[in-house]
Amino acid sequence: MDDTLLTDEHGKLKCSIQYTLKKMGGKWKPVILWHLGTEGAYRYNALRRLLPGVSHKVLTQQLKELETDGFIHRKQYDEMPPKVEYTLTHKGTTLMPILHAMHDWGTANGEDFCE
Repeated sequence: MDDTLLTDEHGKLKCSIQYTLKKMGGKWKPVILWHLGTEGAYRYNALRRLLPGVSHKVLTQQLKELETDGFIHRKQYDEMPPKVEYTLTHKGTTLMPILHAMHDWGTANGEDFCE
């Protein structure tokens, strides 16, 4: 899709849905947000185990983007070995109604795709 159709003359996105998808969409971001929002804090390796098939590079990138956008908080503890936990921020919790709707729709319609 041509990005010029989605942006104005200043490069701002024209569509609120496109903006939302840009910030929280993709293969892994919604799943990361879902687990943090429904189950609480997770460490990196625990998140990686929840996402079979995700590479270290991609998970690290997705977590950094979610943190930069203010959806998750990364807390590093001063201990050995190093310990880092990820949690949802207040802004991240505002996405939970969207994720719950996606979960409900997937539960009702995803019989061909879910285990």
